[in-house]
Amino acid sequence: MMKTNAIRILESNKIPHSIIEYEFKEDEIDAVSVAEKINFDPERVFKTLVTRSDTNGISVFVIPGCYELNLKKAASVSGNKSVEMIKVKEIQTLTGYIRGGCSPIGMKKQYPAFIDESAQLFESISISAGLRGIQVIISPNDLCRLIDGKYADLL
Repeated sequence: MMKTNAIRILESNKIPHSIIEYEFKEDEIDAVSVAEKINFDPERVFKTLVTRSDTNGISVFVIPGCYELNLKKAASVSGNKSVEMIKVKEIQTLTGYIRGGCSPIGMKKQYPAFIDESAQLFESISISAGLRGIQVIISPNDLCRLIDGKYADLL
């Protein structure tokens, strides 16, 4: 198994986690497709979204894969008037990850991070390990502490 930056960070911080590898196709990198491949409820497979704001720059939002980010709520919780999704071509430059393999752990910079409050309903959630085809199963509270995140209503 290939160790990603996110996995190395989890190991070095001794954070309990497990890893699931799966086969993927280019048109099956969305969180709902991943949920099906790893046999998880789509509400437990969280996707990482990156936004740019009018005032505070880049923010990271971690939400269930079967939902869309409410941009008004995202702006409000991040202290902005508005936010918009970054362009796909900016993902790697800003985070170090590619679309479909963006992990909230181990980005190039520590951006303000917000996790949808629904994550707290689960003992563990699935997030990208930083590479397409690999998911990390982790306690949402461990993730929140590690990325210095905040829980918020984002849907």
